[in-house]
Amino acid sequence: MHHVLKVTIYTDGAARGNPGKGGYGSVLMFGQHCKELSGGYRLTTNNRMELMALKVALEALTKDDLVIDIYTDSKYVMDAFEKNWVYGWQKKGFKNIKNPDLWRPIITLYNKHVIKFHWVKGHAGNPMNERCDVLATEAADGGGLLIDKGYEESIKEDKGLV
Repeated sequence: MHHVLKVTIYTDGAARGNPGKGGYGSVLMFGQHCKELSGGYRLTTNNRMELMALKVALEALTKDDLVIDIYTDSKYVMDAFEKNWVYGWQKKGFKNIKNPDLWRPIITLYNKHVIKFHWVKGHAGNPMNERCDVLATEAADGGGLLIDKGYEESIKEDKGLV
């Protein structure tokens, strides 16, 4: 009998000011295993942190062809896939679409699995969503913040500094 490997992922992003300091949190659950991932950035946006949470979670998977349930409070992330917007953006080379540096690798990772998104109302008492929120905000408020190169370079381009 072929066992389907099922993974549950919760993701959340946070930004103190938008743009501002930000962080992401992800919780991956597989059988009895639970893995938490988080990171903080000195200057980023909420949407980028929502995407980063997803990217990092998918990158942490060591097998392909998994059946994955992803729970997010970001309609931006969920709708992009559930409504197939990402493939239109990809066809147009992400022209006038923000965050292509995150969307591109996420699409590649997404295509390796069977993924279903589920929307969770933020701050509504879902324990795993709340845990991701804590991970994200603690990362944003913590020390040793990373540089969100994709974001900081995009600002320079917008200002004509590159």
